[in-house]
Amino acid sequence: MLRIKICGLTTPQDAATAVELGADALGFNFFRGSKRYVGESVDWIHDLPGNTDRIAILVNPSFEEAKRIAAKPGINALQLHGDETPEFCGRLKAKGIRFEKALPVTGLDSLINVLDFQTGTVLLDSGGAGEFGGSGRTFPWEIARRFVEANPHLQVILAGGLTAENVAEAIKAVRPFGVDVTTGVEASPGRKDHELLRAFIRAARAA
Repeated sequence: MLRIKICGLTTPQDAATAVELGADALGFNFFRGSKRYVGESVDWIHDLPGNTDRIAILVNPSFEEAKRIAAKPGINALQLHGDETPEFCGRLKAKGIRFEKALPVTGLDSLINVLDFQTGTVLLDSGGAGEFGGSGRTFPWEIARRFVEANPHLQVILAGGLTAENVAEAIKAVRPFGVDVTTGVEASPGRKDHELLRAFIRAARAA
């Protein structure tokens, strides 16, 4: 079944609503440079209902920071959204820390040597200089489709500019393992519009 991840959550109310509406995974931004930074006092993540994945988004963390965030109550995986090296990812894997690697897609050459990152889950996002997700822009889905077809052993998550209006088309075009949305369900950065959440999840499931 398609995995639906709601990312950029900053409040327990929005997170609980996402769970109630059927999200499979929740994303919390621990990158201090993000306008969706969740902060360090997040014990409420552990107390959320349901068995959804609760994923911490990090950008170029130190190894100690990555270990510390991964150990927070309720967090069960990391999403690496910066320029983390394959060596860094290998150290996480050796420590038994579950993670997925996000890659900004700017062209076909963006997805070279993906297997070096030693993860079975890869998130494909739009990106530009100085951006680390949440751009609200799509990228050519044909690139993602070709990557999915060439790597059937990987769990490929599609992100970047998805909304209730285009997610069904994106799923049909790419056939990803999952979809990830941030800006497409927001009332303002870090605050979700619950009707947009409902519409997005409904459209994704219908596809």
